[in-house]
Amino acid sequence: MNAAELRDKTPDELRDQLVALKKEAFNLRFQQATGQLENTSRMGQVRKDVARVKTILNQKAASAAE
Repeated sequence: MNAAELRDKTPDELRDQLVALKKEAFNLRFQQATGQLENTSRMGQVRKDVARVKTILNQKAASAAE
């Protein structure tokens, strides 16, 4: 997922995606704790995706406030 794709989405879609990413991050942490996690790099990808979504949401909120 890249920032250009995220900028095309509405704030509601971004919030939904943020919730889904946070759930995925929780599940990955749970899998790691139980020793079932195979793709450890996915945790970093999800964290970065969460940060991207939050950044785009903040940018949209700032531009709407102007």
